Amino acid sequence: MAVNRDKPDRWNRDIALSVDMYNDWFLRFAPETYRASRMQTTKDVQQTLTATNNLTDIGVALLSQHPAVLPTLRMSACPPLAADRLTGLAGVSRHLVKVMEKDGTLPPRMPQEELHRDLARIGETIRRMADPDIFVWLARDVGPTDQELYRAATIVADRLCGTVANPIIRNAQEKRQLAALEEWLTVANYTAAAEGTTYDQMPPGTFAFRLNMPVQQEGSGTTINMPVDAVLMPQRVTATELPLLIEAKSAGDFANVNKRRKEEATKVNQLRRTYGDHVRFVLFLCGYFDSSYLGYEAAEGIDWVWEHRIDDLREFGL
Repeated sequence: MAVNRDKPDRWNRDIALSVDMYNDWFLRFAPETYRASRMQTTKDVQQTLTATNNLTDIGVALLSQHPAVLPTLRMSACPPLAADRLTGLAGVSRHLVKVMEKDGTLPPRMPQEELHRDLARIGETIRRMADPDIFVWLARDVGPTDQELYRAATIVADRLCGTVANPIIRNAQEKRQLAALEEWLTVANYTAAAEGTTYDQMPPGTFAFRLNMPVQQEGSGTTINMPVDAVLMPQRVTATELPLLIEAKSAGDFANVNKRRKEEATKVNQLRRTYGDHVRFVLFLCGYFDSSYLGYEAAEGIDWVWEHRIDDLREFGL
């Protein structure tokens, strides 16, 4: 039985209420979340400045010992450099830059001669492009003052946080959504499943967050683990009933959700291919989800619960 996907007459009102709820949260909590991230990032940048002797030592030895400093070094350039742009300018291995950026390490199988050559090129490129308006001491014989160091660290930290602002906010919103789900479930007399419990071992009246569901990939027959945000086993179930699967989704603009709306359809199709059409996969929505997005998900047979009307969970048998 559908709960919201078959009621388009109330979609517009729910969209407006959801946008209002997201905006209220964003105005009250997003600046605090961003500031906290910026404070930590500023400390990280200060550590990079210390490690590089205030950006005067960006040699092979430094980059070998501290490959994770690369994002900070990119944001120290004028103009700030995207990872792909640095790769092209320095003429270095794209794989090297990707590993340094993503894992904070060096490729273990890269030949040492090639590795040292590329690290030297990266260091030379950063030295040539270091922003003179931020690192004012590089053009003089006297080192930086404490105030100049702090100012430089905060500017670079702002640049770094600016490149990841959306993920910072999205992660904070996801935590808040899962906390709202947990609060509702606790009031409804649900308890957290024991650590290590799999989806097919969950007792009635339990829930788990970020639980893996094994699914079969189309065409290959390979089984992979699909993380699901919330897995809920109703208090009244049959012996063969699967738990209710919930994916928490939030968005701060309409354009982004319509670019990514196929992700949920892909996920539910993998689940149905593995477990059958009786799989119940529900979205938990807060923010900018317009009628185009909702119509697409409804056509895929995906239902949803709005966070501003969280009690609709009861209509899914909880």
